[in-house]
Amino acid sequence: MDPLDFLLGLERLGMKFGLENMTRLCAALGNPERSFKSVIIAGTNGKGSVSAMVSASLRAAGHRTGRYTSPHLERLEERFVIDEEEVTTEILRSAATVVQAAVETLMSSGSLETHPTFFECATAIAFELFRRAEIEIAVLEVGLGGRLDATNVVMPLAAAITSIGLDHEAQLGGTLASVAREKAGVIKSGIPVVCGPLPPEADRVIEDTCRERNARMIRTIHRVTASVDLSDRSTVVTLDTPHHRLERVTLALNGRHQVLNAATSVTLLEELDAMGIEVDGGAIVAGLRTPKWPGRLERFRWGTSEVLLDAAHNPAGTTALAAHLREIGWSDATLVFGAMRDKDLGGMLAPLGPVVQRLICTTAPGARAASASELANVARAIPGCPAPLAIDVPEEALRLACADAAHVVVTGSIFLIGPLRGILR
Repeated sequence: MDPLDFLLGLERLGMKFGLENMTRLCAALGNPERSFKSVIIAGTNGKGSVSAMVSASLRAAGHRTGRYTSPHLERLEERFVIDEEEVTTEILRSAATVVQAAVETLMSSGSLETHPTFFECATAIAFELFRRAEIEIAVLEVGLGGRLDATNVVMPLAAAITSIGLDHEAQLGGTLASVAREKAGVIKSGIPVVCGPLPPEADRVIEDTCRERNARMIRTIHRVTASVDLSDRSTVVTLDTPHHRLERVTLALNGRHQVLNAATSVTLLEELDAMGIEVDGGAIVAGLRTPKWPGRLERFRWGTSEVLLDAAHNPAGTTALAAHLREIGWSDATLVFGAMRDKDLGGMLAPLGPVVQRLICTTAPGARAASASELANVARAIPGCPAPLAIDVPEEALRLACADAAHVVVTGSIFLIGPLRGILR
C-alpha cells in the first residue's frame, strides 16, 4: 500500500489519547524527536497563528526550522514545513514509508495493544522529517488538549498556552478548569511558559501547575503593551516589551485578535533569545510581517463578491470573527456556515447571526458534520439571526451567496473552508 494512502486510511480510527503508543513508535524509529530542540504551542484558539509567527521569526533569525501544525486545509503536506516551505510529496512519502514499516513491525510483534492513529503517525512522520532535514528547532502545535497529545512526547525548551475556552468538551471536559488541566500537560519542569490572556479559572490551574513543576509562568499582558490601528484590510501594531519597541508593524495575519497572538509570539521569542536561541528585533518583525497561515481572515475575490474565509470553529473563534466584521463594517455580509455536529452550534452562531444580513447553512465534508437542515434549525432559535437557508452542497451554497452579495463570509469549520478555498483559488 502506498504509505500516504496508509496514513490517510488511519483517519477511520478516529482520535485516541495517551502517550504509550507514541512513545513506543518513537523508540522504534530511534527517537527522532530527540535530534532537535523544540517549543510546543497549546491553546483553544490562536496556537496555529502563534506557531506560524514564531517559526517565521526563528527562520528569519537564521535558524533551520521545522513547523508541525494540524489539521490541513487542502493538502496533507501543509502540516509539515521545513524552513518555511512545505515538504514535497516525495519527501513526505519517504518519511511515511519508514513510519509505516515501524508500525507494521510493532503491530506484528504485539508491542502495541492498539493501532496508532492518523495523528500519532503524522506526528511521528514530522519528527522523522525534521531529523532528516537536520533542523535546529521545531515549533510544534498541539493537536488537541496537551497532556495526552502525541506532540507531548518532546522535552521542549519552552511552551506557550495561547488561550483557553470551551471546545472539544467530550475529550477535555466541560469546564474551563478541566480544559486548562489538559493544556497544562505541556508544562515541563523548569521551562518558561508564555500565556496569552486566560480566564481566571483557567489561569489559576496554569499557575498552580507551573508552581508544582518549577516552571516559570509569563503572562503576556504583563510583558507587552500594544496599540493597534485596524482598517478594513490591515492590522498595524506597535508593541513595547522590556527588550524591544516594535513600531508600526503590519501583521501578515489580520484582525484585532492577532495582536494578542503577536504579543504571545514576541514574548516567547524573547524567552528563546535569552536561552541562547538568538532572535533579534529585526527577525521578530519579519516573523510578524511574513508568515503564511491561510484560512484566517483570508480574502478572495470571486466574481463581484469579496469572500472572507475564517477557520473559527468554536464560540470564542466566532465571537472574534463577529467583532472583526463589526470593525470593518461588513453588516451587509452573507454568512455561509457549516460545522461539526459535536460543536456548540448555538454558541457559535449566536455572535455571528446578529452581525450579518443573510445566512446560508451548509453541510461540511465529513461524517461528523452537522447537516445544513440541523444548522438551520439551530439558527432559527437564535435571537437576531437572519432566517436561514439550507443548502447541502458547500459549493452551491458559496455560489448562491456570491450571486448577489458584495461581501460573503465562510466559517464554522476548517473542513468547510478547505475545499472552498480550493475553488476560490
